[in-house]
Amino acid sequence: MKIKTSITLSEDLLTAIDERSQQFKNRSGFIEEAVRSFLAQIHKQEVDAKDLAILNKHAERLNQEAEDVLGYQLIP
Repeated sequence: MKIKTSITLSEDLLTAIDERSQQFKNRSGFIEEAVRSFLAQIHKQEVDAKDLAILNKHAERLNQEAEDVLGYQLIP
């Protein structure tokens, strides 16, 4: 379901949208796709930040495990 809304954009931004929106049905299609893409990017950054926090929390143990594994792989 689509809901009609009104937003205010700077003239230069609207010009840039118009120049690049030919592949979409209209401005709304372009803006909807841009917002979806931006929201997906934000979500990915949030997931990446959570993953990094988990890795950092366990970094010492994980690094030790990696050193142990590498130690078995070395040829004397």
